[in-house]
Amino acid sequence: MTQETNDNSSNETALVKGDGFELAFPSRERLRLLNPLERVGFRIAHLMNGPTWKPLWTFLQRHVGSLWIRICTYNLMNVFGLDNIIGSDRSRPLLLVANHRSFFDMYTVSSVMFRQTDLKMRLFFPVRGKFFYTQPIGWLVNLVMGWWAMYPPFFRESKEAHKREFDKFSMETLVDICREGAGTVIGFHPEGKRNLSDDPYHFFPAQPGVGAVVRKAKPQVIPVFVAGLGNNLLTQVLGNWLGGPKIRIWFGEPVDLSGFYEKDDRLRTHKEISDFLMSKVAELGERDREWMAETTRS
Repeated sequence: MTQETNDNSSNETALVKGDGFELAFPSRERLRLLNPLERVGFRIAHLMNGPTWKPLWTFLQRHVGSLWIRICTYNLMNVFGLDNIIGSDRSRPLLLVANHRSFFDMYTVSSVMFRQTDLKMRLFFPVRGKFFYTQPIGWLVNLVMGWWAMYPPFFRESKEAHKREFDKFSMETLVDICREGAGTVIGFHPEGKRNLSDDPYHFFPAQPGVGAVVRKAKPQVIPVFVAGLGNNLLTQVLGNWLGGPKIRIWFGEPVDLSGFYEKDDRLRTHKEISDFLMSKVAELGERDREWMAETTRS
């Protein structure tokens, strides 16, 4: 591993490089925008996602995390379109955009990818900093549930407006992660928050954030539709043996977004990209609706 450092009193950042990717560290001014607990949480997560520690957590994700998810879901799991993942360009980052109904959506999706493909993967799940970075219990959940993959954090929901400046750093980091690096997989929920509606085919409006990332980084993008997962861990686990809703994961074809790259890099374009991607997730939802209807009839 090599390290490049700049004067952190400026708006420049320090780069930590290795294993084919690099992560920037925020300037002192940006880091000071966080409170002491948030700074500690960020420093820990940043270190765990750097080139030194990331291979260990990826190993545990593949061989431990994905195994227990498999054990807890194998009676209910149904996966469609996995060939779209297998056939993706392995030399470029892969951005998965999915609907969001459960705490466990992306963990289950990544578990399937770890266990049913031979893809080299380095996972990043951008997350709201409100819980996962503001208190030690949130750090613990990041470790236990995500093997530290919930990174980078965004504090946009904070009542402290100055933290939005730190979010600019997180956005820059996310764009860098999505721009290049073989084996990098990013999970993103365009809706921005969990949709607790009883209707699995109801979606919240897409937020422009994913569109901004895609417009700037131009990664390959695959839509994903997830249904059947709940938010109660015990109920979800017991349902595998006592009977629960079928879990369905649909991987769509890579989305051609070249037409959007000709447009100006502005908010309106970002929203159009986000809406388009969410429409692709909705199309997978309609395929799921048809599959469920046929399954019920048979």
